[in-house]
Amino acid sequence: MELEVLCRNAKAAKYELNRLSTEKKNEALKKAAEYIKAAASDIIEANKKDLINADEKGMSPALKDRLKLDDKRIDGICEGLMQVADLNDPVGEVLEKFERPNGLKLEKVRVPLGVIGIIYESRPNVTADAFALTFKAGNVVILKGGSDAINSNKAITDVIRRALKDCGINEDAVSLIESTDRETTKAFMQMKEYVDVLIPRGSAGLIRSVVENSKIPVIETGAGNCHIFIDETADADMATEIIINAKTQRLGVCNTCESLVVHEKAMDRVMKKVAAALKEKNVDIRADEEARLSLDCNAATEEDFGTEYLDLIISVKTVKNIDEAIAHINKYSTHHSEAIITEDKANAEKFLKEVDSACVYVNASTRFTDGFEFGFGAEIGISTQMLHARGPMGLRELTSYKYRIQGNGQVRK
Repeated sequence: MELEVLCRNAKAAKYELNRLSTEKKNEALKKAAEYIKAAASDIIEANKKDLINADEKGMSPALKDRLKLDDKRIDGICEGLMQVADLNDPVGEVLEKFERPNGLKLEKVRVPLGVIGIIYESRPNVTADAFALTFKAGNVVILKGGSDAINSNKAITDVIRRALKDCGINEDAVSLIESTDRETTKAFMQMKEYVDVLIPRGSAGLIRSVVENSKIPVIETGAGNCHIFIDETADADMATEIIINAKTQRLGVCNTCESLVVHEKAMDRVMKKVAAALKEKNVDIRADEEARLSLDCNAATEEDFGTEYLDLIISVKTVKNIDEAIAHINKYSTHHSEAIITEDKANAEKFLKEVDSACVYVNASTRFTDGFEFGFGAEIGISTQMLHARGPMGLRELTSYKYRIQGNGQVRK
């Protein structure tokens, strides 16, 4: 019953948010940033409880890194809120307008999605990011974080709700489901009467569970088995710099490179240098039989080619040409982000056209797949499906549209 009341209150709040001006929304976002900055020490103390629990559970260093908050990350959260406040409000944007022969005037206009439920794991910054983007786009958000970050999520949500209240805005514009048991999560996924869309953020297992069990429409944000293809003409220095960045800059995020695909003619000239640099970073290279003739590394299994490691591990597959590379990537990819390193313009264009992923790069790191890097401000996630959005989901991706029709007495005959 508590869950249903929370969802019912959220649905009531969405009609209040429809009436908010852009100026009022921006005021609330800036106030939330101000309050979070002021409460940084309290939020970090709450986060320490989550980190202690993480140690007791034996959480991996990469996942602990995703969980940890410090002054720098709190500043990043506040900066994200301020940036969203500065972004153009998509609500009310006229996408199209036309007139029918009978005189009816039609406008296609952006509107909020409504009540958005977000189910996510141990990244407490998502709490503030999700609020900022959904709120600026006129939506209400119900947050269902994981047990790993429950204390951090409570602290951040409480501060945001206080900021909303002090701006004269319904606090139920954002709410947190505090129960961390799986039954509550399953029950939340059945609340179709109140929730318009669900967005899962986290592991492949979490996303699969939401897709399979939800009665609410789901926007999939995918796991990231991201590939980089070293083409025959790749520059060795460029390849090394890009791959080290894509693999080792930050392990526990979905745009990290997990798989290398290497043209057989680039194995000795390029991949040996890349492998040496990876080993300096303590990366475990797992390669196919052909690659191991040139590289001193471990053997890859079929499972390795489809794994999002989020760890110091990378797989290597040898191919004879770009067609084999594209076929391998499309088979094992999670359709998130893939890159080609090449000096061949025709191969670059072919890769861009034929690789079936949300973001496809030429001579750049996959780490750029991010709402902030794309200029969207904070992001709600990286959608890997075709409907309703694809790639980093910013403000516009959190809206739908409706048609507004004006007449002067027309009736259909």
